[in-house]
Amino acid sequence: MAAPTLQQPSFLLANLKADSTTKTLLQRCQDLVKIIDEYPAKELHSIFPWLVESVFGSLDGIIAGWNLRLLHSRSHEYNTAMEFLNPSGPMMKLVYKLQAEEYKYEIPVNYLPGPVKACIQEGVLPDCPLFHNKLQFPLSGLLTLNLALNPFEFFMFNFAYCLITPKVSLPKSYHSTDSAYFVLVDTYLKYFLPSEGSVPPSPFSDSRGSVTAPSPRSSTVSFAGYGVHSPSLLKHHIFHQPSVNADPAAQEIWRSETLLQMFVEIWLHHYSLEMYQKLQSPQVKLALLQYRLSMSSMPCQPHAPPGSGTLHTYQEPFSPTEEHVLVVRLLVKHLHAFSNSLKPEQLSSSPSAHSHTHPSPLEEFKRVVVQRFVQQKLYLFLQHCFGHWPLDASFRAVLETWLMNTRCCRWESFVQENLLMYTKLFQVFLNRTVRTDLVNAKNALMVFRVAKVFAQPNLAEMIQKGEQLFLEPEHVLHHRQPRGYLTPSQGGSFLSSRQRVMTDMVFRVKSHVYALEGQDCQYKQMFGTELRGAVSQRLIQIIAQARQTAKRISDHSSEVAANKSFMSWFGMGSSELNNTFPGAEPEESGECLKKTHEFLDRALENLCQIFKLNQGQLTQLISNLGSSQDDGNCKQLPDCIQGENGLILTDLGRRQILSGLRKFDIHYQGDPELQPIRSYENALLVRLFYRISSLVNERFGGHMNALCSRPDFLGRLGRHYLADPDSTAKLKQSPLSRRTLERNRQPRVSLRPLASYRTILLLLLFYVLGALLSFGPVSSTLLILTGGFLYGLLMTLFGDKLKTH
Repeated sequence: MAAPTLQQPSFLLANLKADSTTKTLLQRCQDLVKIIDEYPAKELHSIFPWLVESVFGSLDGIIAGWNLRLLHSRSHEYNTAMEFLNPSGPMMKLVYKLQAEEYKYEIPVNYLPGPVKACIQEGVLPDCPLFHNKLQFPLSGLLTLNLALNPFEFFMFNFAYCLITPKVSLPKSYHSTDSAYFVLVDTYLKYFLPSEGSVPPSPFSDSRGSVTAPSPRSSTVSFAGYGVHSPSLLKHHIFHQPSVNADPAAQEIWRSETLLQMFVEIWLHHYSLEMYQKLQSPQVKLALLQYRLSMSSMPCQPHAPPGSGTLHTYQEPFSPTEEHVLVVRLLVKHLHAFSNSLKPEQLSSSPSAHSHTHPSPLEEFKRVVVQRFVQQKLYLFLQHCFGHWPLDASFRAVLETWLMNTRCCRWESFVQENLLMYTKLFQVFLNRTVRTDLVNAKNALMVFRVAKVFAQPNLAEMIQKGEQLFLEPEHVLHHRQPRGYLTPSQGGSFLSSRQRVMTDMVFRVKSHVYALEGQDCQYKQMFGTELRGAVSQRLIQIIAQARQTAKRISDHSSEVAANKSFMSWFGMGSSELNNTFPGAEPEESGECLKKTHEFLDRALENLCQIFKLNQGQLTQLISNLGSSQDDGNCKQLPDCIQGENGLILTDLGRRQILSGLRKFDIHYQGDPELQPIRSYENALLVRLFYRISSLVNERFGGHMNALCSRPDFLGRLGRHYLADPDSTAKLKQSPLSRRTLERNRQPRVSLRPLASYRTILLLLLFYVLGALLSFGPVSSTLLILTGGFLYGLLMTLFGDKLKTH
């Protein structure tokens, strides 16, 4: 494309829209690079919203854009998109070029996360300062409110929203971690939240020497207090939005703050209706306020955790996808790396302490990034996932996101400030585990991973200490509080300093729990008697049962595989091989079951270490389970009660099936003539014999019923040939409907056994033997029919005696 001549914005936009349908992505990006370089911001302003929508898609999902979530490195368009959207690429250059001016771009409030939208629709200013001073009030009413965002905020909002856009169907073979979107998230995080060095400066700045509309912050408040909400229950009305004060010290990291807040608000700020109702409870808010006011007399208070104000969190039913969770995991992983890169001399310094050294805004940001920006919303997001995620192996993505936080236990203060992330979520995981099939290797691996992380050195002791601090009585806390903190040189003692540290630790833990659960929460100790009993008497027993079941199935599979022969192709091998479900999971193979046994073994060891359980009792429990299974308990039916239509499983029976301890003998319970065609049957003959049998049964069904109803010898002989002798036994071995059973017990002629390759082979061998003995086909057929009749006659006369013996 030749160097473009300057055109009116409307013509420029029209030409770009026309090119989008005729040119390749590479050609369009080359044109855009030249346009961004050569056109002034005034002309670029009109095409920016369309360009962002054409890249990331529309917010309602109707326009797909470049499909970044489906674009992988194998695609020839991958490199083109990555170069264009790189943090130092042409698209970001356009953003900075527009950022230097006072351009604003509108986002409808309806596309904001549910809690934020609920705040605004109630006429309340959202807690997140990202949305302050940006509301546009139309004359038509609150429901059509818009947010006016600067170019960088507008770009990041659309980029973040792309992850949760509805109407985007992903293929079954989709791997989100290989997509262009996932890689771009990682690239933006490393660029704007660098673990080493500083954020590269913007190539453009406005005439005032400061960036337009950074995140609002009062110049009189230190950064460490940023993000802390007022304890007051009074709501700030949206018509009284705080003004945006440009803090020169904040200009270095305003893009980092904006990116992080956009990601957190769009990806994590989603709660269920139950959580909304819980957090909206006036009693919870009032209790938290009273507690904070009662502690307000403490000198040198530590900073309150995020989310300690009024929470407005209503959201329609929200179900995050596995891709969503994987991106959140990437965010959390990078934030921990970013926070842990804080310089050692900055770790011990307090933001409020008098110090001659002034850390950079980026270093201050690293200190508070997890606690101030992420902690509350991530906890509620994980709690929602734990409670609503299916009981399958896809939960691994949620699990690893959780464990990534619990592994950061190098400092006791971190454990105290994130106590619920350890204790409450462990208890929810425990409830999931006892309802999960632990014979599956992937599920067993998740139990092992959790037990391994919580068995880290000193972690259990840190959690116990955090729980003790939370349970510290209020009156004792006030009694310990000294009237003033004096240094030894001023006549004080080190004891008062120790009391101050203790009081601060108690306040930190209580503030964390009350902010997330409310002061009226019924806290259940992770190392209390109740939970310890649940672990030792329920969880460990279920793990031990699954471990024994996996070992038994693995050994049995090895035996069956060793006995497999060529004749199984004809249906003459093991019946279990022929009845194997064709869609069986690969996790049920012998090799995976050996891994299950190993994972559960190590999980039991770690759980005993965490909860200080007696190893001898565990060994005795496993020994008792093994001996009971060896005595034949594994062959018993699951616990059932007799109902009107057959057997009904009890809760105990369901747990026995889930853990693999007992099972029903699975049989085909429909019409025997209509069961699926087996691999050892000829499909053409099955269908032919079914038609012949149906005609005979329809024509002579009444006569067969009359014959089989007779109590004499002829009736018994008819029942031998025309009825299923095992139907009554099947009723006792499986929860089979009596109506289905009665329908299938009607006397009938069945020619389907003649379609089996085994039967065909035997008949051919018999006819060949007859030919060798000079018997013709008719004579051989008569001999076969005579032999079959005599066999039936003998079984009718002596069958009962043979069964007795």
